[in-house]
Amino acid sequence: MLSSSELRQRRKERQRHKIRQVSVGKLRLSVHRTNCHIYAQIIDDKQGVTLAASSTLVADKKKMKNGGNKEAAVFVGKTIAEEAKKKGITEVVFDRSGFLYHGRIKALADSARENGLKF
Repeated sequence: MLSSSELRQRRKERQRHKIRQVSVGKLRLSVHRTNCHIYAQIIDDKQGVTLAASSTLVADKKKMKNGGNKEAAVFVGKTIAEEAKKKGITEVVFDRSGFLYHGRIKALADSARENGLKF
């Protein structure tokens, strides 16, 4: 029997393979979540460089009591989209890193779309 982390790793590898086939030359918006925080990065896979990053760790602690809820995910989606706009990035490919497209992952994606990113 596979553990949940091994199952997520399989989903992650399967999704990355599909992303590589479909989106040649596009930047990747990679998302990672833990119980306490959520992280987002825009990555250029050709050069192996992170162009923009945001997380609940950089957020103002007074505004956000909990970094592991949907409100925090919406905040991270908004800030990553704003950073992308500053650097002239408008179109990315969404990489959910094996996490199900539900809850905080979906909230982050919707927030990034509302604030100008296309994927």
